[in-house]
Amino acid sequence: MSDDIQPWLEMLRSPDLNDRLVAVKTLQHLGDDETVDALIIALQDEHIAVQKIAISALWEIANPIAIPALIECLSSTDKDIRTEAASALNELVTQNDLLLLLDKLQSGDINTQLNILVLLRKIHDIQSLPSILPFLQSNKPELREAAITTLRYLNQLEKCPQALDLIFDESAVVRRAAALTLGHLQDTEVITKLSQALINDSDWQVCRNAAKSLAIHASHQAIFALEIALGDEHWQVRKAAAQALQKLPDVQVMPQLIQALTDEYADVRKEAVIALGNLAHPDVINPLQQALDDPDKEVAIQAQRAIYKIQTDKIVSKE
Repeated sequence: MSDDIQPWLEMLRSPDLNDRLVAVKTLQHLGDDETVDALIIALQDEHIAVQKIAISALWEIANPIAIPALIECLSSTDKDIRTEAASALNELVTQNDLLLLLDKLQSGDINTQLNILVLLRKIHDIQSLPSILPFLQSNKPELREAAITTLRYLNQLEKCPQALDLIFDESAVVRRAAALTLGHLQDTEVITKLSQALINDSDWQVCRNAAKSLAIHASHQAIFALEIALGDEHWQVRKAAAQALQKLPDVQVMPQLIQALTDEYADVRKEAVIALGNLAHPDVINPLQQALDDPDKEVAIQAQRAIYKIQTDKIVSKE
């Protein structure tokens, strides 16, 4: 540590808070790699204000040598300290820190575990899967939710049997996350479980998320569930179901999509119009023409586009 830093390091050991604040602010202002060791010492100060400034300074300097010390801050009893440290780490951690993160994941401290599960999303490495899987069975719903969400970010993850039943978890927050994660998995049971959640779950956000995932899979196996969802009491679910059906043109749902053109919510009507346009059946022309007079301008525009698309496709097919 250079001679220029030594006086400020001594002030960091002062019993007077004001001295320590002056020291850490000065180190922050200097903002170079020579101050990193002193700032790491400041992270252990008894006062939150000193710790916060030290974290911000290390974040700005962005020297990876501070990563282990910042990880220790994730177990702080102060929420602001944990949040600031997690934000800094989100910018600093790289693939090179994977083993360190996985080691700290076993710390037993829930705050550290939650934040590391989030940090693993940045690295995307499938090697972290064995360390994540136990958290899917945690007795703490926040850990189950964090773990099932992190699975969505892992490269090359196609199947994960341990994740499937979390879509029926007792916690709605966990089910919401699981419904989105299942959209990225290819297990044979995924469509069945998403369909069950779509029509049976009591939480509308779970239903909406299930419909969004079914849109990603675009499997005709889900047609029946999506048809039922078009009549859901929550407009967000009806909208998501209509969006999913845009990727699954099937005359079976044509009556329900036509009925959706009278939905009280313009967002639902618009998505139904697009789905009918993709259906490209001659029987949808008349309902779409009526939608040209919809009070919502965007619905009318989409109806015009749908009609044009159907008529153009018909001409091309004749040629």
